[in-house]
Amino acid sequence: MDPLHLCIALGPVAIYFLLLGSINLSRRPFVTSGTRDAAALGIAIGGFVVAGPMELFLPESAAVRMGVWVWPTCIAFYILCLSLAVLLMRPKIVIYNVTFEQLRPSLADVVLRLDSESRWAGDSLVMPNLGVQLTVESQGMMKNVLLVAAGKEQSFQGWRLLENEVTTTLHSAKGTRNAYGMSLIMFGLLMAASVIYWLSRDPQGVAQALNEMLRK
Repeated sequence: MDPLHLCIALGPVAIYFLLLGSINLSRRPFVTSGTRDAAALGIAIGGFVVAGPMELFLPESAAVRMGVWVWPTCIAFYILCLSLAVLLMRPKIVIYNVTFEQLRPSLADVVLRLDSESRWAGDSLVMPNLGVQLTVESQGMMKNVLLVAAGKEQSFQGWRLLENEVTTTLHSAKGTRNAYGMSLIMFGLLMAASVIYWLSRDPQGVAQALNEMLRK
């Protein structure tokens, strides 16, 4: 793989690792939706898609006719496919830097405030008035907790309300710093250093490869 394609592939992943590592090293719980979590991952691997299958299967006739504009079109198509895949996912809430034992008291308070008729059954929760059914999945080594939709009948408005309440409740709470975040940051810095090295090693070759890629 030439330096240009290597940088295109590794650049977004390096940023993703640095961002995820900084989140895991925080002492506070971080709450996000499964949609945003999956979208961030999709953007991170987007560089591999551009440098690999997107260029490999790029129609040459379209590239000749559209010129430089063929790449924005292909990238827009990838973003649309990613958006569709994300929207078809089951609702999910991801909570970083907390164990289930730390989360459960706060989650129980939130659930009781939102729906007094809510019922627990082991790690499963039903909130009939909110239209939410979920299971709690704990990732002990990662110190993350997932609230995953159980069943097809779900209220997206209810999930949004639940996410907002959990975020507000955990805003001032103390979580558990995850040492795994340091590994992510180290990998991210290593990838970023590789990108800078390859770009600075042969800038003329990179510029030539870019012109060829853009069909200039």
